[in-house]
Amino acid sequence: MSLPQIDHTHKPSATSWVASANGHSDFPVQNLPFGVFSRAGGARQLGVAIGDSILDLAGAARARLLPGVNASQLTGSSLNTLMAAPPSQRLALRHAVFDVLTNDQHRAHATPHLMPAEACDLHLPAAIGDYTDFYVGIHHARNVGAQFRPDNPLLPNYKYVPIGYHGRASSIRPSGVPLVRPKGQRKAPDGDTPIVGPSTRLDYEVELGIWIGQGNALGEPIPIADAGRHITGFCLLNDWSARDFQAWEYQPLGPFLAKNFQSTISPWIITAEALAPFRIAQPARPAGDPAPLPYLFDLADQAGGALAITLSARISTAKMREAGQPPHRLSGGPASNMYWTPAQIVTHHASNGCNLNPGDLLGTGTISAPTADGYGSLLEISNGGKTPITLPSGEARTFLEDGDEILLTATAQAEGFVSIGFGECRAIVLPAI
Repeated sequence: MSLPQIDHTHKPSATSWVASANGHSDFPVQNLPFGVFSRAGGARQLGVAIGDSILDLAGAARARLLPGVNASQLTGSSLNTLMAAPPSQRLALRHAVFDVLTNDQHRAHATPHLMPAEACDLHLPAAIGDYTDFYVGIHHARNVGAQFRPDNPLLPNYKYVPIGYHGRASSIRPSGVPLVRPKGQRKAPDGDTPIVGPSTRLDYEVELGIWIGQGNALGEPIPIADAGRHITGFCLLNDWSARDFQAWEYQPLGPFLAKNFQSTISPWIITAEALAPFRIAQPARPAGDPAPLPYLFDLADQAGGALAITLSARISTAKMREAGQPPHRLSGGPASNMYWTPAQIVTHHASNGCNLNPGDLLGTGTISAPTADGYGSLLEISNGGKTPITLPSGEARTFLEDGDEILLTATAQAEGFVSIGFGECRAIVLPAI
């Protein structure tokens, strides 16, 4: 499998004339994620995050600061056109932007196209045609399965098939957009009939989002050795869940209204090229587990298809904010707790000839660690609602209440390289309508 290569844009000694980028926890010059922004209600534009600022890509192109870059890919209100381009063109843009932001001779001409991030609104980076959510976090699958099947938490297909389902693209929102508590059917275990009302078991899920770049034609699978070329980058994903609706409706066809009311993503696409230094080996499968079937197995993918990313989830209640208390950490852990790699996810999705398109979003499913300090959902942390957690404010939670805000963050780290982050993926829960 062809993976993005480490080059001069990853040098830890590289600094930017944009002062806020140097030492920035998320967006140093080694990151350069792509996104969509607007200023004061104006038109949406394509940009790159650099420190506490955003570089207007179309403006930089008009100023002839990006030689060798196809300027037509930098106009419009979404990144779909750029995502559809060959990875070599995306890499050329990264190199050109890196040169602009590290070479002081470009400062005078580039500064007019640099916007304070705090003065901008961030939007979905792409027009999402399709959204598919997977279930590759094996510890989450085992924890949830044990609540229903203590003696057999994983179903027989789990270690052979990257399990997934088709979600709802229309309700995906960028970080900061509030979540309205959903209404739906739920049935108590001792109830005779279901009732309709607001969810009482609202939950979050810590996931990575995988952005599809170049797609494939209908009927033409994507070989595992070629899958990396179809991944533009990654984001954070909170695939909110109404656990009470889910328990009632998921048999026989799986998730529906329990999942489609809203999903929240971080708005910046952390490119596959930016993550080149943070590639690690896929963890070895436990003894006795089956090897991936041949169409899902590639030596290069096993050697470098996983990512050295640490995920974190925090909560802030209305009472905590009123008291000036910082968000409380609920859990955190490595993204390598995925049983399948991103390339295996992409390959399996297209293995039956399904056509993926630029701007499609694939979720990994909840990524949990083996221990409670790394669980990626309240369903696990509270043991299905049986064990409340106590917050610094003295409040107790089994599931989310109105006014609670969930904040997901992530950092990619590797020895000898500058760490990069994903930005925020946050949303506050509003009362049901």
